[in-house]
Amino acid sequence: MGKSAWEIEQVVRGEMIYRKLGKTGAEVSIIGLGGSHISKAGGEEEAITLIRSAIDAGITFMDNSWDYAEGQSEIWMGKALRDGYRDKVFLMSKIDARTKDLAAKQIDESLLRMQVEYVDLAQFHEVVYPHDPDMIFGEDGAAEAMSEAVRSGKVRHAGFTGHKDPFIHLRMLEIAKERGFEIETVQMPLNVMDAHFRSFERQVLPVLLEENIGAIGMKSLAGGQILESKVVSAIECIQYVLNLPVSTLVCGIDNMDMLKQALHAVKTFEFWDDQRRQEILGRTRDLAGRGKFEPFKTSARFDLTNKNPQWLGI
Repeated sequence: MGKSAWEIEQVVRGEMIYRKLGKTGAEVSIIGLGGSHISKAGGEEEAITLIRSAIDAGITFMDNSWDYAEGQSEIWMGKALRDGYRDKVFLMSKIDARTKDLAAKQIDESLLRMQVEYVDLAQFHEVVYPHDPDMIFGEDGAAEAMSEAVRSGKVRHAGFTGHKDPFIHLRMLEIAKERGFEIETVQMPLNVMDAHFRSFERQVLPVLLEENIGAIGMKSLAGGQILESKVVSAIECIQYVLNLPVSTLVCGIDNMDMLKQALHAVKTFEFWDDQRRQEILGRTRDLAGRGKFEPFKTSARFDLTNKNPQWLGI
């Protein structure tokens, strides 16, 4: 293996690599199974087979959300985690609500759908607009419900996600600290284009490292759109993010071929030296301007909560 530009501690077991999830202390696989794609797996039986195949291959980080496919992803996840599989994973889901009462309801509904007593991690979902942090941490806001869920044992750790602008992530971290709320994980887009445009890698990741907050990557392929640039391969896209100090990278996997691709990226992973990293960035630099290959940063069409304001409770 080469030498990483970052200080990244990890352990290898079998053909999977594991890293610590920040201050949670939990050890998770560096590849996570994306919950949004579970509902696209072709049906319940196919989804269960896919989830269990991922777990059998060493993937422990399970991503999901209250709003994915109107709850279908959580239901199928719950069925897949029967027969002893629940104890093998670090289970995460997300809630959209910005109000206390609705947030508590969504947490309970997620637990019921997945038929579990608790989730290892719950995250405020789609923190994508400047006012979102203030609503979450306002009077009778969702943060109050999350705190109660942590105290009651329904949720073990708390974090947030977003895909729009690093400024909003930094504001969320700032206001959480002001309110005395401990953010333990942050999920964000990280890819070969992000480094050049509204960069979460450059603006948010260093803050997470300094505060020992678990960094969760997503959108390494931007739903396949980055591959349309024709300058990088899927394996390069995945391994670029794995070379960052992330705890895990959530991958959209809806079939066995996609699972095999992600596992191959882990099996062949090695730390890049700076020359290799700069070569990749050099290929993407001129293409990344204005977010052409990251439309989730510049368009509202990927904001599910914008299309479904009732999910927010406002």
